[in-house]
Amino acid sequence: MGDIEAVTTILNALGLYTTIGAVFAIVFLAFGLARIDHGAKGAGFVFRLVILPGLIALWPVMLVRWIVGGQPHGG
Repeated sequence: MGDIEAVTTILNALGLYTTIGAVFAIVFLAFGLARIDHGAKGAGFVFRLVILPGLIALWPVMLVRWIVGGQPHGG
């Protein structure tokens, strides 16, 4: 595999990761935010816009948190 093919593969993987993250973020903002953070229930558009890039970047972590059921419990 040449340099161009390696770069193309990496960029395609990054694009796929970002696309999945964007789709997840939209669904999460609509249905999952209040389950993860009860204080964010009823949060406005600006707050949701601010956390959007972080949701796109960290979508695997937030997906696990959403599936598990929200905030971690202290010991």
